[in-house]
Amino acid sequence: MLVNKSIISDIKNIIAHSKDNAIRAVDHQRTLMYWHIGKRIFEEEQQGKERADYGKFLTKYISEELEPEYGSGFSKRQIELFRQFYRTFPNTNTLYSQLSWSQYKIIIRLESQDKIDFYIAETVKNNWTVRQLERQVYSSLYERLLLSNDKESVLAVAKNEKQPSDAKEIIKDPMFLEFLGLKREASYYERDLESSIITHLQDFLLELGNGFSFVARQKRIHIEGDEFFVDLVFYNRILQCFVIIEIKTTKLTHQDIGQLQMYVNYYDRIEKLVHENPTIGILLCANKNDAVVKFTLPENQKQIFASQYELYLPTEKQLLDEVNKELESFDEN
Repeated sequence: MLVNKSIISDIKNIIAHSKDNAIRAVDHQRTLMYWHIGKRIFEEEQQGKERADYGKFLTKYISEELEPEYGSGFSKRQIELFRQFYRTFPNTNTLYSQLSWSQYKIIIRLESQDKIDFYIAETVKNNWTVRQLERQVYSSLYERLLLSNDKESVLAVAKNEKQPSDAKEIIKDPMFLEFLGLKREASYYERDLESSIITHLQDFLLELGNGFSFVARQKRIHIEGDEFFVDLVFYNRILQCFVIIEIKTTKLTHQDIGQLQMYVNYYDRIEKLVHENPTIGILLCANKNDAVVKFTLPENQKQIFASQYELYLPTEKQLLDEVNKELESFDEN
């Protein structure tokens, strides 16, 4: 008797999917349990609010009573996190089953509601792991987006009020490639930078933004007998188009822009399918002259972008100064 062999793989997929759902369901119940504990602690604390030190006494007392029986998950620090969790999310309707308790522990440490909303939306939308969320928070993704986009647009995307429809809303400038391990003063070639990006490709895709997937490295193309090599090719699911990246470790020139324009034209005319959108080209360069970019490209073009990269993040003071400038400019408008 002939049996369709796909039935086994289908059943295995069902089992794996059910196991994942069960794990998520258990973790969400644990998260809700911590929320209810935090709520009860907060209510008790409010009854003794005339005593300034009552909160500290209460968390210490609860920990001493529960930790011997339930383990280190009910240490004084954990009990304080439960209380903070409830105070950050006083309504259970705002909790997401897609987020784990470990992710919520990262999020409740954020200092503003805008940042909390942003990182929750991005985590759910991109299905970030705990490690991915942690890296984006610690590398100041939110602040860096504020430097590159207007605050209104960033928050609208974060709250799912709108989907990115333009490459300018996704491509960041500058890009901070702090994960590459290269030092600014070190001597290296473009292939070293490219190799580092490939090695840390997952982190680089996170740095690029939403919806990027890797297609090719040093993609060979033939044009009338001449051979060319495109540094990196990606595809963006949200914009539904190819994204070509050329890497330059020197200051950007108009010849670099012309070369990238040729690659973009090639992909538009040879590789792009009818239903797909025009190809986007990004020049990732060590330094750029915005005026050169402006006068080399046609006005109002939306396909070629020059993005300067930095090998490490600016100092906290520099970052705060820039964010404050951006916010002041936003308030004035």
